[in-house]
Amino acid sequence: MQADFAKRLRNEPEFAYRATMRNFVFRWLVTTVGVMVAAAFIKGIRYDTTSALLGAALLLGILNAFVRPLLLILGAPLILLTLGIFILIVNGLMLYWVPSIVSGFHVDSYGSAFWGAFVISVISWLLSAFFRGSDGRVHVLTHHTQLKRVQGRVIEPGSRS
Repeated sequence: MQADFAKRLRNEPEFAYRATMRNFVFRWLVTTVGVMVAAAFIKGIRYDTTSALLGAALLLGILNAFVRPLLLILGAPLILLTLGIFILIVNGLMLYWVPSIVSGFHVDSYGSAFWGAFVISVISWLLSAFFRGSDGRVHVLTHHTQLKRVQGRVIEPGSRS
């Protein structure tokens, strides 16, 4: 009975919305941790309150979702010419723009923004890789309740079928 209810719940269109929202909150938390680590290690990046930190991480996520792709398309020739290093410059610009909108979050120079964006990228990559399951989706806890059996055969060297 309970398994049937769970199966029907997963088929509801609302379930996809909840999974998307869970993904969004997870990405926001990962970005928040990245910004917090960058503020701790990079001289020139600081926040006054926790709400400024959360707001900066949220705005950074929004900028990365909507503005960054446009900048990457426009900067595609430079990205190809620099073998991808220009992406780091775009990431630094995203972080450099955040304090102009979020009060209580400070980035003193573009150099601080560049290195802060680098730290945020590394932290985000590490945390996302740590919480990513073998199916490619992000899980809050990486555990697999079911193992799939694989059928195949071993081909010995020198044997022909």
